Amino acid sequence: MITSSSSLLSRDASRVIARPTGVLREQDGFTLIELLTVVLIIGILAAIAIPSFIGQTSRADDSAAKTQIGTLATTMRTFAIQNDGSFEGATLTKLKAIEPTLQDETTAIAQEVANATSTGFEVESEAVGSKDVYKLTDVDGSITRSCAPVDAGGCMSGSW
Repeated sequence: MITSSSSLLSRDASRVIARPTGVLREQDGFTLIELLTVVLIIGILAAIAIPSFIGQTSRADDSAAKTQIGTLATTMRTFAIQNDGSFEGATLTKLKAIEPTLQDETTAIAQEVANATSTGFEVESEAVGSKDVYKLTDVDGSITRSCAPVDAGGCMSGSW
């Protein structure tokens, strides 16, 4: 079969013209609309998650302060056992000597012991992140828990 050179040329030219179109169709990828949609969805999820995460860290700091109050109260009782059942003379420095974990101030800061009498005491801790202050008062075995500022963070109605 003999073909003319012009028919060969036209067949080759049609392949050359068809090739770029075929290459474009074979390339895989995302369109601009698809990419913008994904970015929009990620933005919406971040807008929901970030405030929730920030609230959780504040609650964690409040929990650390409450835990520290429990540690302070237990350490005060240990101090009293070592001092003939009296809380008098208790200081934060002496409590830190009994319980070294009270020296950690990354999430909560223990405050100086207040109103240490022979039968009672008052201990206080401040949450580092939220600045909420938690207080435990023990008077003759009767325990009262209070906090400030009221109705903020982990301090609902002034007690915990």
